[in-house]
Amino acid sequence: MQVPLIRLQCGVNSYDWGKKGPSSAAARFAAATPSSDFAIQDDRPYAELWMGTHPSNPSKDLTTGRTLLDLVQDNQALLAHSVTARYGKKLPFLFKVLSVAKALSIQAHPNKKLAEQLHAKDPKNYPDDNHKPEMAIAITPFEGLCGFRPLDEISHFLDTVPALRQLVGEDNANGFIEAVKVAQDDDSEAATSKNKKALQKIFGALMSSSEADMAAATKTLVESAAADEADFAGRGVSATAGSVLAGLVTRLHGQFGPDYGLFVLFFLNYVTLEPGEALFLRADDIHAYVSGDIVECMASSDNVVRAGLTPKFKDVDTLVNMLTYNYAPIDEQKMEPTDYPYVTFNRTAYSSGSAAVLYDPPIDEFGVIKTSLYGDGSKATFDPIDGPSIIICTGGKGKISVGPTVQEVREGYVFFVGATAECVLESEGGPDDEFITFKAFCEVEDHSNGA
Repeated sequence: MQVPLIRLQCGVNSYDWGKKGPSSAAARFAAATPSSDFAIQDDRPYAELWMGTHPSNPSKDLTTGRTLLDLVQDNQALLAHSVTARYGKKLPFLFKVLSVAKALSIQAHPNKKLAEQLHAKDPKNYPDDNHKPEMAIAITPFEGLCGFRPLDEISHFLDTVPALRQLVGEDNANGFIEAVKVAQDDDSEAATSKNKKALQKIFGALMSSSEADMAAATKTLVESAAADEADFAGRGVSATAGSVLAGLVTRLHGQFGPDYGLFVLFFLNYVTLEPGEALFLRADDIHAYVSGDIVECMASSDNVVRAGLTPKFKDVDTLVNMLTYNYAPIDEQKMEPTDYPYVTFNRTAYSSGSAAVLYDPPIDEFGVIKTSLYGDGSKATFDPIDGPSIIICTGGKGKISVGPTVQEVREGYVFFVGATAECVLESEGGPDDEFITFKAFCEVEDHSNGA
């Protein structure tokens, strides 16, 4: 019978937007596990470490070399029967570490129905038929664009950024500004629906403008950003300071040249996360990561609909038509973790302020637990979960045990823990050391246990 604790060897993807060499957390974590075909190159970008059973980059048992997908298909008890009954013989989630040096594309991930349609029509660009809601947890300071801004902020930019107004057209800009004024004190469903249609119209006008018009507007925008950073985009209603926006315009233009993404940033919330802070992105929510390292968990899919800030395949019409056009301040998109109740700490852990917190998105495929154990000998014993888990150490050192099986843990080590196994983490090191792990898991039936 398969031991329910398996150390994994995980693949790292090299994309142009990744951090280079050992500055990439994804690369360092991958290099922590011996591999004959991987060594960090200083001048090579390393973007994503993949942990899971997705066929595009499946994790492997470090000891045997077998893929995790093979192992769980041969022994479904590792997943739990409730999980296989609902999601099949594979992990329902994909766990990643992303290291972002250069902005990712303006993108969204399709819902289940749209994913099935896109995959059937274009399997090359949409490689599977699953949806892809996802959660990002910062492990270094992070910045990104996430969801549409409040409408009064977008109106403010249409009024104060001539290049943006020029690109969407005077009539479209004036129509949107007036529509927002009319509905500003109306919270009814009808008004919200009208606002979303107005937002889709103005965003569609931006994305359907000609390449020549976009290039001309970019020149005006970049010159304006360089001329007066403090007053760029006007003062007042926007939650994003003019100097921040000017810096983003300058930076993104340096990375991509003329691009629609330079104008999309006036429509999207700019967000910064400190380590431990998180975002949840539903399917059909627009976003773009700008910089930093994150742990990311998602439904097991590799579907991305792109429309800017990328040399890859763009599908602008699909993106414009699929979006939810929900609009809200960025604080409403952040996720607040809660204390995880199904863990027992020893006295050393309690006295050192050790903690386990749960990031619990409003979907069934996954949750994530962050555990921080301080000093030497702090121990956390987790109740069994009726579903599979993957654990990665992002800092410090310690031990992991399941039953009689005990293995050492160092930064970058990744483990699979089978269903119904009691898992124990224990720290090693000095009084100021912190042993940090993230555990992604799925549990279908017993929602009281955190899934």
